[in-house]
Amino acid sequence: MKASKQAGKRAKPSPAEEKLPAATGLRQRKQQETRERLTRAAMALFLERGFEATTIDDIATAADVSRRSFFHYFASKEDVVAAWQEDASTALVAAIIARPADESLLTAAESAIAAAVKRLDPTEAAAMARLKRDNPALQARDQLKYEKLERALADGLAQRSGRKSDRLKARLVAMIATGAMRVGGESWLCEGTRDRPEAFVKRTFDAIREILK
Repeated sequence: MKASKQAGKRAKPSPAEEKLPAATGLRQRKQQETRERLTRAAMALFLERGFEATTIDDIATAADVSRRSFFHYFASKEDVVAAWQEDASTALVAAIIARPADESLLTAAESAIAAAVKRLDPTEAAAMARLKRDNPALQARDQLKYEKLERALADGLAQRSGRKSDRLKARLVAMIATGAMRVGGESWLCEGTRDRPEAFVKRTFDAIREILK
């Protein structure tokens, strides 16, 4: 009986152990904040100075962290751009899942993309597109981004539907939507970014629907 009571006492977490989840959560939030600060600082410098002219030391200084801390979060400058794109993709998939249930898969994709680009500053979006276009390393990462985005969109659309019979349709719509973003973005840039990005999204999807008639 005494041994049982002692075992029970040993099983009870110590005050330090009880505080562990809260401490872990705070540490994770601080790490996320630092990561976001590095990303924002890097993107601002890339747009101001250009990708090649911006050094890792520049980014670390602007984010008020050490060079060593930079490498805790990113392996290279290219990784910062990739992380920025992945964050945008995650937000886009969440927006698709949240679209009304009565929308078609294609309309849900279009509406979510239009809402996402509406939050962008057109000048910054154009500058970032040119930055990626003019840098071979970023071009390669951009292609990989679209491949990942297509898979993520397909998963989001399938999750939104919830029907196994719609999985093929979800993959096809994701392929179309990803292509619309890539081709539409290139066309928007070539035309001098005269239209608002969301207006160009509408034009692009209108063209897709015309083709599918």
